[in-house]
Amino acid sequence: MLNKFLPNEHVPSIFDVDPSELKNKGIKGVITDLDNTLVAWNVEDATEEIKDWFQKMNDLGIQVTIVSNNKEARVKLFSQPLNATFIYSARKPLAKAFKKARKQMKLRKDEVVVVGDQLLTDVLGGNMAGYHTILVVPIVETDGLLTKFNRQIERRILNWMRRKGKITWDRSDR
Repeated sequence: MLNKFLPNEHVPSIFDVDPSELKNKGIKGVITDLDNTLVAWNVEDATEEIKDWFQKMNDLGIQVTIVSNNKEARVKLFSQPLNATFIYSARKPLAKAFKKARKQMKLRKDEVVVVGDQLLTDVLGGNMAGYHTILVVPIVETDGLLTKFNRQIERRILNWMRRKGKITWDRSDR
């Protein structure tokens, strides 16, 4: 069961998810988390770097859908200036929102990757839905109350994975 928490890849940040590499691998869609993946959880708007990343994805024909457990107002405010499709109140790790995002993009499972900063929501949900998952290091170390609790569980799972030799990287690798 703990293998469902194991991401296919681990990278320091969203900017290490290279649009050209995705295109070369046949990826046509990215399902990404918002808070602490694209921007810090307490930042309302996309940074210039995030805008550039979205533009590079778009230029290569890669669709990006933001899937967040946050409320509609938060996700909409962030997504609309980027012309990004989004799903709010996603109830991750349940697979429903991941499947909905893929269907909206009209893509096959093997054409989509899931990117996020949490094992208990993004990686678990993406893995359970059958997607390639990429774990990024959270942008900031502060979190909301529920996420703080999740991070404690996450640390235990990561320590178990490290002891079993399933991962070699450290969660704070930047």
